[in-house]
Amino acid sequence: MSRVVDRFLHYVSFHTRSDASQNSCPSSPGQLEFARALHAELKALGLAEVVLDDNGYLTALLPGNQPQAPAIGLIAHMDTADYEAREVRPQLVENYQGGDICLGKGDEVLSLRQFRCLKHYLGQDLITTDGTTLLGADDKAGIAEIITCVETLLAHPETPRGDLWLGFTPDEEIGRGADHFPLDRFQARWAYTVDGGPLGELEYENFNAASATVRFIGNNVHPGSAKDTLLNSQTLAAQFHTFLPADETPECTEGYEGFFHLVSSQGTVEETTLHYLIRDFDEAGFAARKALLEERVTELRRRYHEARIELTISDNYYNMKSQIAPHMHIVELARQAMIAADVQPKITPIRGGTDGARLSFMGLPCPNLFTGGHNFHGKHEFIPVPSMEKAVQTLVELVRLTAAWRQD
Repeated sequence: MSRVVDRFLHYVSFHTRSDASQNSCPSSPGQLEFARALHAELKALGLAEVVLDDNGYLTALLPGNQPQAPAIGLIAHMDTADYEAREVRPQLVENYQGGDICLGKGDEVLSLRQFRCLKHYLGQDLITTDGTTLLGADDKAGIAEIITCVETLLAHPETPRGDLWLGFTPDEEIGRGADHFPLDRFQARWAYTVDGGPLGELEYENFNAASATVRFIGNNVHPGSAKDTLLNSQTLAAQFHTFLPADETPECTEGYEGFFHLVSSQGTVEETTLHYLIRDFDEAGFAARKALLEERVTELRRRYHEARIELTISDNYYNMKSQIAPHMHIVELARQAMIAADVQPKITPIRGGTDGARLSFMGLPCPNLFTGGHNFHGKHEFIPVPSMEKAVQTLVELVRLTAAWRQD
């Protein structure tokens, strides 16, 4: 197997699921264990300024050989999403010839009918789950690809390069990945998160994102004497949800279309709480979505004067396009690097967010590059081996092309 695959298969053995219920940073002990292992690996490679801080942020420097070249960064996150991630047992499907892929020893399959993207990988080696956990390509594939890029550059010192900074972050999946990012010791002019999906993805736009909590407090009395007295908070919550556009949900939208996403509900007759994600690429559309929630709450309050309805909206992150647009050469360099690696660039919006979105607003412009993975955050996650190898080639070409870039 190639070095990038060896690394990846080792990295997924670490249990690094982040935990939003914890206030610590990192939020789970496995992330720090993984960071320590990466710290030792980077030291063994001979990198400079290898630092792992108390918050679990790991940074390192591969010094350049072109003093006039701009310093850039490559960033990936160590945690995995809110899905079973203990004892990940990846399976290698060699020379995939089509059809469904059996996952592990059970009845779970990676179905060609459900996941039609499989048809693009005939003849390729694929890494899948065993059907009981996620895989962890989001974003351990990115880490493996970044470090293999560094190893390749070290093996070819003749390749022109500027200073290359590496940054590995905790807790990206719970929205905290940039909270304590050490910009003071990460001396890059711009960076790239290696946290994207299928081969060729190049992204510099993402959702504006907010979360909303709606709390309904009703009145519970015995149902036998409830007429004109009982007020069921669950009924209020159901009415509120039906007030929202039925076709503006994740399962009904794509591309630049925004949505409301009901992610959880907990309720009794007395009290019910709904939690929503709000997403929109356009600033005006983002504001309109938040205003619509407020209007719906106001409408329900008018209907049910005796009910208490509380709405809390919190912005999470914003579309990084506004921060990257003045620096479009960094997107163009990535596009050229993909072409040099014989990869077809696919410039698409991120229907989600990355650490790069928040870092861009912190002064570090940070587009997102593909890892090669599919179906993140679940048991059907898989990644083609050739896509991982192309990611490494793309990163090497990106470093080489950036070394020759000069500001006009």
